[in-house]
Amino acid sequence: MERHERQLFVNGAWVAPASGRYLEDVDPATGQVFAEAADAGPEDVERAVAAAAASMAERRWLGMDPLERSRVLHRIAEGIRQRQEDLAALISQENGMPITFAQWLEIPMAADVFDYFAGLVAQVRGHTLPFSLPGPQGDYLVLTLKEPVGVAGLITPWNFPLLMPSWKVAPALAAGCSGILKPAPETPLAALALAEITAEAGVPEGVLSVLTGGDEAGAALVAHPAVEKIAFTGETATGSRILTAAAPQIKRVTLELGGKSPNIVFDDVDLDEAVSGALFGLYLNAGQVCQAGSRILVQESVYDTFVERLRERVEGLRVGPGPDPTTDVGPVVSGRQLERVLGYVEAGRAEGARLVTGGRRLEALGPGFFLEPAVFAGVAPGMRIAQEEIFGPVSAVLPFKDEEEAVAVANQTLYGLAAGVWTRDVKRALRVVRGVKAGTVWLNTYQVLSPTAPFGGYKRSGLGRDLGPDALEPYLETKTVVVDLNDQALSFF
Repeated sequence: MERHERQLFVNGAWVAPASGRYLEDVDPATGQVFAEAADAGPEDVERAVAAAAASMAERRWLGMDPLERSRVLHRIAEGIRQRQEDLAALISQENGMPITFAQWLEIPMAADVFDYFAGLVAQVRGHTLPFSLPGPQGDYLVLTLKEPVGVAGLITPWNFPLLMPSWKVAPALAAGCSGILKPAPETPLAALALAEITAEAGVPEGVLSVLTGGDEAGAALVAHPAVEKIAFTGETATGSRILTAAAPQIKRVTLELGGKSPNIVFDDVDLDEAVSGALFGLYLNAGQVCQAGSRILVQESVYDTFVERLRERVEGLRVGPGPDPTTDVGPVVSGRQLERVLGYVEAGRAEGARLVTGGRRLEALGPGFFLEPAVFAGVAPGMRIAQEEIFGPVSAVLPFKDEEEAVAVANQTLYGLAAGVWTRDVKRALRVVRGVKAGTVWLNTYQVLSPTAPFGGYKRSGLGRDLGPDALEPYLETKTVVVDLNDQALSFF
């Protein structure tokens, strides 16, 4: 792909950053810069927020017929599908994601998300309610209205550069908000492609701006007094800083943060199926998935067999460039991320875990950020590799004796994003589902998501939910209206 320079998308137009600065976009398979994207700063945030606020005040989007707004969202979905081949190539180059995975899940699900929320546009509605006062009953009509919260700041990570923006943009638009999307600096181009698609679909000027850039733009967006809502997906530490920055203005905040999700395997299952589930649960997208099942808890009676079968399957995975259709595991997104993951491999060794396979940088594949998928056995619950989010293709396999211990170990982290349970015992499965503190629990499968089902975490994995009908509420305010229908007004004095 030819190296090119991309500008910001603000108020329906492509504009240069006020600072004149551009960030390099690096292909993780080669380590080479292939594009540059504008590095937005506070002046650019000010310009985008002003455009969004004007679009809200003028009701450019909210004033449209709800069914027409629904049709616009459907057109966005169709625009994504029509560009599937180009988007897959782009995402694979800037993120390292295997192109087959981008074509199979990343792009189709992003389109499905817009189709789903298109169906909810006309479902944004209030209620009529009963009403009572102390003493003699009067005649009152009470109803609620649902109104968009206002301008929303949408901050997304690099691991799913089109899907994560769709999780934020679609519900914001469905609720009637105007938004400013700030994608991760590592993967700006997919978000800019989404800007083009939304404009072509008929989203009015100012309703959606896209500001590529780093921390400076994100901090300015969070701090801006005219931004009423922040939606963020990313690291827990960053989410904590966003909450702190948003607190003085009492901004509405939703956070989808880190995870250290347990994938629990009991001894009554088909081990080959469970191993396949563990592979998909962790090594998908090189382990760069918030809900990755990076802690694999296996019952002692089948522990050694499971570890051996997992090793065999992991060693059979093909590591290579994302654009290669035969690649199973692509590179991690950056040199910094590679060093982070390698640091955890060394930490696992230092703490006494047994490295069964992998964990080396694959220098034979060239200067890209390739890592041999790793499996650790003999992992204790308190080890760093069992407690901290690695965000790479490294699994920690922990033994457990019985159901009670499995639940206790599963909950022994600061996170609670997701979990998996593998068992043929229905009663045990439901007991474990109740016991595990996680926002999503999969039974005899892992990492299957739908736009219709809410997604989010317990504990330090976040606040609020993406997807499903629950995702609309954080972008809406409830206004209660009380109408006096009595012949005489209420008189107390």
